[in-house]
Amino acid sequence: MKDNATILIVPGLRDHVPEHWQTLLAARLPKVRSVPPLTENKLSLDARVEAIQHELESIEGPVILVAHSAGVLMVVHWAARHQRPIRGALLATPPDLEATWPANYPTPETLREHGWSPLPGQRLPFPSLLAASRNDHLASPEAARHMAAQWGSTLVDLGAVGHLNPASGFGDWPQADALIRVLDH
Repeated sequence: MKDNATILIVPGLRDHVPEHWQTLLAARLPKVRSVPPLTENKLSLDARVEAIQHELESIEGPVILVAHSAGVLMVVHWAARHQRPIRGALLATPPDLEATWPANYPTPETLREHGWSPLPGQRLPFPSLLAASRNDHLASPEAARHMAAQWGSTLVDLGAVGHLNPASGFGDWPQADALIRVLDH
C-alpha cells in the first residue's frame, strides 16, 4: 500500500469486536483510524454518518474506507451527503434492507425508523469494491449484485463466507489487505 493513504475503518452496528477482521486489520496497518462507537443513539443513521464525517475531518491526505455490514450502508449515506476526495472503498457484506433478518438483528422496519432507508442508489463518487458472500444471512447474492451495480462497485465474490464475521468463523481476513492494495494504486 502507498504510505500516504489513511485507512478509515467503518464498523457495523456491533461496533468494535476484538476478534473481528476489521479490528485485527487496524492493529497491523501503519496508518489507520476507526470510527469510534456511539455512546448513545446507536441506531441513528444521522449520528453514524456524522461520526464518519467527524473522523474524516481530522484526516489529512488520501483515505481508503473499509466498511463492513451496516458500515457499508453508513458509507453510502455519507457519500450522498458529503463531499471529500476518497481514494477508494472496500465494502464488505452489506446487508439488504429489504430482506428478513434473524431475530438477533434490528429489523429493517426499525432501521427505516432511524433513517437508514431509503438507501441512496446513485453511483459512488470514488472507486469501490463490494465483497459479497454466497451464503450471507443478511443479503442474497442477487441483492449484493444489485447494490454493486447501483453504486458502481466492482463485485468481488468471496464464496460461501457467511456474513464475514466471527460468528461465521472469520477473525482475521487476509484478503482484505489484498483488496485494499487494489484500491490503493
